[in-house]
Amino acid sequence: MTDPLQPLLERLSIASSQLTAPGPDPATLERLIHASIRVPDHGKLVPFRLIRLSGEAKQVFGARLAALALARNPDLPEAKRLKEERRYTYAPLVLIVVASLQPDSSIPVIEQQLTAGCVAYNLLLGAQALGFGAQWLTGWAAHDPDAAKVAGLQADEQIIGFVHIGTPTSPAIDRPRPSATALTCDWVP
Repeated sequence: MTDPLQPLLERLSIASSQLTAPGPDPATLERLIHASIRVPDHGKLVPFRLIRLSGEAKQVFGARLAALALARNPDLPEAKRLKEERRYTYAPLVLIVVASLQPDSSIPVIEQQLTAGCVAYNLLLGAQALGFGAQWLTGWAAHDPDAAKVAGLQADEQIIGFVHIGTPTSPAIDRPRPSATALTCDWVP
C-alpha cells in the first residue's frame, strides 16, 4: 500500500531554469487550477486570482521586468542582468498568484494572504502530481509597485509569487530537510 503522505514527502522545487516544454495542456491546466483553488478561505472571500503567462506574452512580460530591473540599477553586474533577461524564458508556463485583498473585511489581511499562498503551494503539489516540475519564486518583482503595474494589479492586490511550471530537464535533487522533532514542542501551562 502506498503511503498517503508520499506526495508531501517527495515534494521538491525544480529550479525554473531547469524547466522546459511541454507544460500542461489547456485541459490539464484547468484541472490543476481547479484543484489548486480548493484552499482554506475564512469568510469565503476568494482573496486570490491567477494571471497566466505563456508564449509571447510571457516573453514580453519578462522583458518588461528586466527593463525595470536595469532602469533601477544601471550598474547591474552582467550575471544578474542575464538572470533578469532570462528569468521568464525557461518554463513554458508561469502563473502569477495574486492576493486580491479586502482590507475592510473582518477577516485579517494576513489570513487572506495565507489563503492566496495556499493556492501557490497547491500549484506546486498539483504540478508535481501531474508529472511536471514547478518552482514558486518571489524576488524583487513580487514586492515592486512598478512590477505590479506591469502585471495589471489593482490597488488592493499584491503578488504572492510566480509559479513556473514545465517539464524538468534533469532529475531533482533534494536538499537537507530539518528534523520534525527539532521543530516541534509541547506547550506547557
